[in-house]
Amino acid sequence: MKMSDRKKKILQIVVDEYINSAVPVSSKVIAERHMTDVSSATVRNELASLEELGYLTQFHTSGGRVPSPQAYRFYIEELMERGNLSEKDLDYIEKAFSDRSGDVEHLIRNVSKVISDLTDYTSVAIGPHKEQEKIRSLTLLPCGEGQALLVIVTGSRILRDSFIDLPESMSDADVENASRVIAKLFEGKALSEADAVSEEALAEFGQYRQVMREVIDALKEYTRPRDTDVILTGADKIFNHPEYDDIGNVKNFLSVISSKDKLAEIIGDENDEIQINVKIGSCEDKDVPEDCSVVTATYSAGGRSLGTYGVIGPMRMDYTKVIAVLENVGKALEELVGRNKNKKDDKDE
Repeated sequence: MKMSDRKKKILQIVVDEYINSAVPVSSKVIAERHMTDVSSATVRNELASLEELGYLTQFHTSGGRVPSPQAYRFYIEELMERGNLSEKDLDYIEKAFSDRSGDVEHLIRNVSKVISDLTDYTSVAIGPHKEQEKIRSLTLLPCGEGQALLVIVTGSRILRDSFIDLPESMSDADVENASRVIAKLFEGKALSEADAVSEEALAEFGQYRQVMREVIDALKEYTRPRDTDVILTGADKIFNHPEYDDIGNVKNFLSVISSKDKLAEIIGDENDEIQINVKIGSCEDKDVPEDCSVVTATYSAGGRSLGTYGVIGPMRMDYTKVIAVLENVGKALEELVGRNKNKKDDKDE
């Protein structure tokens, strides 16, 4: 059924009013505040029709209406006006990213805090897919007692917490030689490409085969998801919203944010470009807490994945503000990556 312009306007008013007030919206409010040229009776009829269509619900026969998940979806896709951040918010974003290093973990935590502060919702962030990180250099450093420290430098971090067991007969010179051979194989490749090394290829490494296998196991370990990959900021901000005066809603929310595996499933990025993704309630994603919505953006810049960031909050969240924040943070990240790249290029020259 094609929705009339008047129904669209009334639905937009209901959603906007409910987002702002958390109070069910009555026909009187609509007629007196927004549609003075239309009678309350006409508005009531339109509200009843929108309820029949599944866009509104009514807790009490004499009370106002509230939007359904279907209404929020239609609002986001058809009715929502593009939001602009205030100068104060834009200045906050600019200052937050004006003097930051390229350290990925620091960047993720900072982005998550900025989003939470500006939206007043709980923010969640997952860093870039580690398996796509390119290996810039790989070195084995003899440590004595039959071990060597594996040091891997990627485009975003230095990995040096893996110790490799060495054959008893292996001298420091042998370790240095093995390091050169193994580095030649992996430099310039992604961490995930460790899986591509076959047993046949390992056999060609002769006396270094055992060392090679240990290095491959270490590379695989680095690509496995860990709890530290998921950053949660502002969990206590749910209590700033009236929905969470209800202990049941609080329990549903806490059951999800307490599991980083669940969070990773909910906000896991789907592509390598900036894209706003909205999940409204458990009816659209069974992992989303009931009466909650999740809005995320996946960022990349200069051909480099920067991860996925977003908010979890009440279904009655300010989608206009949240999306505007995510879009502007994405632009700030692109500029930050561009500045860091230019600084690196200047140094290389």
